[in-house]
Amino acid sequence: MSARSVFDGAVFMSSEMKLQEDFKRDSHPDKVNLAGREYVGEHGHTTWLPLVRKIKQQIATDPTLTPEYPPILGIPEFTRRATELALGKDSPAIVESRVFGVQTVGCTGAVRLGAELLRSCCCSNSSWSGPILLSSPCDDSLLGTFKAAGIEDVQHYRYWDAESNGVCVENMVHDLENAPERSVVVLFASGHSPTGAELSQEDWKRLAEVMVTHQLFPFFLMSAQGLCSGSLKQDAWPVRHCVSLGLELLCAQSFSHNFGLYGERVGHLLCVLKQNLLAVQSQAEKLVQTLWSCPPMEGARVVTTVLNNPAHLVEWQESVKAIAERCMLIRERLRERLRLLGGPWHWDHIIKPGGLYCCFGLNTQQVEFLVQKKHIYVLPNGCLNVSAINSRNLDYVAESIHQALSSQL
Repeated sequence: MSARSVFDGAVFMSSEMKLQEDFKRDSHPDKVNLAGREYVGEHGHTTWLPLVRKIKQQIATDPTLTPEYPPILGIPEFTRRATELALGKDSPAIVESRVFGVQTVGCTGAVRLGAELLRSCCCSNSSWSGPILLSSPCDDSLLGTFKAAGIEDVQHYRYWDAESNGVCVENMVHDLENAPERSVVVLFASGHSPTGAELSQEDWKRLAEVMVTHQLFPFFLMSAQGLCSGSLKQDAWPVRHCVSLGLELLCAQSFSHNFGLYGERVGHLLCVLKQNLLAVQSQAEKLVQTLWSCPPMEGARVVTTVLNNPAHLVEWQESVKAIAERCMLIRERLRERLRLLGGPWHWDHIIKPGGLYCCFGLNTQQVEFLVQKKHIYVLPNGCLNVSAINSRNLDYVAESIHQALSSQL
């Protein structure tokens, strides 16, 4: 494992921000932004889910709601429903009362609070002493978030394999088997960001065995539950499996993608522990008071309203499934266009479920070609947001990727 990677958070973040600014200034009529974070619909922009818009309007006109501060750890019903969404209502952790949740300011807030808990509670008899292990590559802000919490020992395990355009499970297992005991392993439960590359359930079972054997502590990120496979249950399976094995863990949840609440910053930190639950919960409350005092209300009210109402829940699940299916359809159409254009490349990896993101394994020169010559903005590592591809730009994107690859044959 390397202590530093070319995908370090600070470098990645500045590149991403620059891409967004460059795209806004670009006046080319065919420009395409495939480097954005939000889900983009067929019409080329981010829109509210109809159900979410309706509920927001209902909340805005509800005379019974008051503008008071929420509890420090968030709306209790929200944390209860978010916990059930991640673990399932019949989870042994819930039944045995060894879980608590904290409403956070987005998924980043959940990661930061988790990092603060790891730092403040790390001791000789803790389940989570040791370095933080991030995937290579990893989400842009992760490294900076852990270091901002005062954790300096951050290392990487190998995840993406550029040769196969997928997860190199053998390398991943090897790195985790050789990690110090009680290391914290940061894992994407589904929709790995930024590659979109997924592990199979058999792979997860193997990794879980390694974590049990080597006393590793999993810190899951679940930023788009339901949007990878179209199933809320399937996307949460790795978390639920680890809980079923008796592992303690943290899980940072986000409701930005699957509810379309990007500006509301609705997040949740789930803590599953075997002991010292009340002590850690008390510590979390103290930390929240220094980080954001109390979380925002409106977005959490929307999520709670949906998860509390069986009819709303069914409608929301159908919307999430439709988004996942559209992303898969885009992947299939893009693969077919690229196949018809010819060349020695194989494109089967892009039709594997991975949510919004897909990694093409483009090198630096090919990425620069797309940005500078074709005005197609992709992330520096060749990953892109497939939802931003639509019927109007599909052919142009496929032809441009083909040209980028062909230029170096």
